[in-house]
Amino acid sequence: MARKHWLVKQEPSAYSWADLERERETEWNGVHNALALIHLRKMRVGDFAFFYHSGAERSCVGIVRVVRGPRPDPDDDRGSWTVRVRPVRRLRRPVTIAEMRGDRKFSGFDLLRNSRLSIMPVSPQRWAGVLAYELRPPTGSGPPTEARSGRAKASGSRPRGRAASRRH
Repeated sequence: MARKHWLVKQEPSAYSWADLERERETEWNGVHNALALIHLRKMRVGDFAFFYHSGAERSCVGIVRVVRGPRPDPDDDRGSWTVRVRPVRRLRRPVTIAEMRGDRKFSGFDLLRNSRLSIMPVSPQRWAGVLAYELRPPTGSGPPTEARSGRAKASGSRPRGRAASRRH
């Protein structure tokens, strides 16, 4: 069975790529959007995802691998689910939403259309597109834009890992 590709979003002030690298593994949880939960429940061991910093950064910063498939989150009375992920590698440079927005191959990508969606599938063509951008010099100037309607809100709670009690 072919591996699928995803994008998972998190506000770096709540949980960043550096936090994940330091912990080496974490639960990806706190997802309550119905469509994002559908996507999370389709994730399988071995699937890869871009780790996307939302908020002011608005860029793909790394790649994670799903190491434990979806399970109901026992700590969430709202009926959420969780998967466990490990970092694979940091991207050579952040790939911004502005770069994707300026490239027709990303037309229709959920990241550009639905700024509130915290987990989404990534087609093989778009996956390859982000990987190609990480090899190029950065383009454009000024801050990237999340969506026409404004800044996206990060998911309601943070991923839990070994250092969960220390996160605020």
